[in-house]
Amino acid sequence: MNRMLFALRTLVVFLISFLLLGPIVKQISNSYEKPQLIILNDDSGSVKEVTDSTALNKIQEQIKSATSTLTKNGYDVSITNLEGEEITKVNYKATSSDITSGLKKIANRFEGQNIAGVVLLSDGIYNQGISPLYTSFNFPVYTVGIGDTLQRIDLSVKNLAYNKIAYQGNKFPVHVEVMAKGLPNENITVSLLRKDRVIDMQSKSSGKSQLVAFDFEVLANDQGIQKLDIQVERKSQERNIKNNHASLFVEVVEGKKKILVVAPAPHPDIKAIREVIDKNSNYEFLLHIPGLSEQQASALQPSAIDLAIFLQAPDLKGRTKELFQQIVAGKTSILLQLGQRSDVSSLARNNMPIKFVTMPRDFDEVTPAINSSFSNFILTPENNSIIADYPPVSVFFAKMQMAPNATTLLYQRVGSVTTDKPLITIQTQDTRKIGILLGEGIWRWRLNEFDKTENTVAFDELFGKLIQYLSTQDDKRKFRSYPLQQQFSDDEPVIFESQAYNDIFEPIYGQSVDIELSDERGKVTHYTYVISQGNTRYQIGDLHEGIYRYKAKATVNNKLEEVKGEFIVTTEQEELQNLTADFDLLRKLSINTGGKFFAASKVDNLFTDLQRKEAKSIIHSEERFNSIINLKWVFFALLALLSAEWFLRKYNGSY
Repeated sequence: MNRMLFALRTLVVFLISFLLLGPIVKQISNSYEKPQLIILNDDSGSVKEVTDSTALNKIQEQIKSATSTLTKNGYDVSITNLEGEEITKVNYKATSSDITSGLKKIANRFEGQNIAGVVLLSDGIYNQGISPLYTSFNFPVYTVGIGDTLQRIDLSVKNLAYNKIAYQGNKFPVHVEVMAKGLPNENITVSLLRKDRVIDMQSKSSGKSQLVAFDFEVLANDQGIQKLDIQVERKSQERNIKNNHASLFVEVVEGKKKILVVAPAPHPDIKAIREVIDKNSNYEFLLHIPGLSEQQASALQPSAIDLAIFLQAPDLKGRTKELFQQIVAGKTSILLQLGQRSDVSSLARNNMPIKFVTMPRDFDEVTPAINSSFSNFILTPENNSIIADYPPVSVFFAKMQMAPNATTLLYQRVGSVTTDKPLITIQTQDTRKIGILLGEGIWRWRLNEFDKTENTVAFDELFGKLIQYLSTQDDKRKFRSYPLQQQFSDDEPVIFESQAYNDIFEPIYGQSVDIELSDERGKVTHYTYVISQGNTRYQIGDLHEGIYRYKAKATVNNKLEEVKGEFIVTTEQEELQNLTADFDLLRKLSINTGGKFFAASKVDNLFTDLQRKEAKSIIHSEERFNSIINLKWVFFALLALLSAEWFLRKYNGSY
């Protein structure tokens, strides 16, 4: 017994001494990553249009059965659509096909994982993105061809080109391109309809060309959104006639916004401003230079102008003084630029939001600095950095006072120091907005940007949004209700936003909003919901193509308020343009990626081949080095040895 106790004590002391030396043990742990098999379904409308629903259901049942078997064989199976969404059932309602994007989304989602392959069930037709043959993938793509490869005789509206905005009383062009497949030297008739009445009709021979162009001119007579229909006369040999029709929507407005530019003499800044105005089809540019380029007196009336831009006017020689006072007496918004010719002493007398404490005698060269807290409109961050690098402009060097409620868009920067002096500032006086540009020479900004970037995006955005803001009247209504956009697709809901305000224009809640919606046929539908904090929107679904007019009513501050407007719902027909399956593209895609092509009738052969292949998992090994003294079992082993010695000693009379 003594020898045994001695041995136990010796072993414990040896182990503790050994552990004090800090021995290290290497541990290896393995994890197994199953191979991923992704079944990618082309759920676009072109598949369902030419394939029998029974055949599609059979394919889906075969996939469901094969998925269960492949999972048992060691695969991790996912079923997705071209949008990258995991699905349990394919509905074939997608309005476009982008095969390349669908495969790229799989590559991104499973990047770095063990992808055994992708099974693509498609007709090979894509109408979005680039061809998948021009993109490489690091996994095999097994393709299953669904659809009909027979070339059909077909007429379809391929392209439409027209102005989305037209002005009342003017004629606007409509360019129609008709694709004629398998119809050489056939007479093609295209009709233009408004409210189901033919307003123009043209016939042309297709000749040997597949693309036949038709040009119409339409008179914009009634204000509002106008719907026009293009109808291609059906041929007896055609099977698909859904693509013989297309609709277009044109907004007819009363007239363009008139932007008047007044200057005492020609200046390069006039050209810079004009380039911005001319790029917007909603604006009409008017230039008035006394004695050189004068407008008629009727065009200079404040009521006829949406925004008056005075470039260095009123001037010291008084050439523009009378017109300036005439515009100020009205309610037209003003953008005022100060320069060497400006008569700054008359500004305060005409209630402009700037006053010079001392008359300026000199000029300073300053560069622009963006006011990050300006919130009336937003400039994109990329353009902000371009604006910050603009060259200097000339400003008056003098002490000045700005109106307390004026908001600064650009500050003056001298060298590397940004001052608190404004370069562009805006003030609102009742319904009038007044903008002041204190620098002369903005033409340098435009040329400098073009020299560096070969475009003038930042300059156009800065002054385009400034002009748009100044020329737009503020909405002072206590109740507002409007659709979030002017045009919706028939597969998305129409979303209304409603807002109510008290007398000091603070948002209030609890109002019941009644929306009366009427379609082109006069059918009226009512919807009701209550505005609450965090819930100011309402969705309306299942609307068909057409023009919809709405009336929204709500009682605000014990007064019934009403808002009217209109929006359009369109039908996407990209999937109906081409219904001839492209199995050749699917074959080449499989060959390029190391996969195989199978016809839909032999989809079982594909899954049989996959089941025969060994599902090779990837073993991920991780090596870790730990000190033995940190292992729990070592502690319990020592505790067991010490406990055994103690027990034996006690049991045998304390040896």
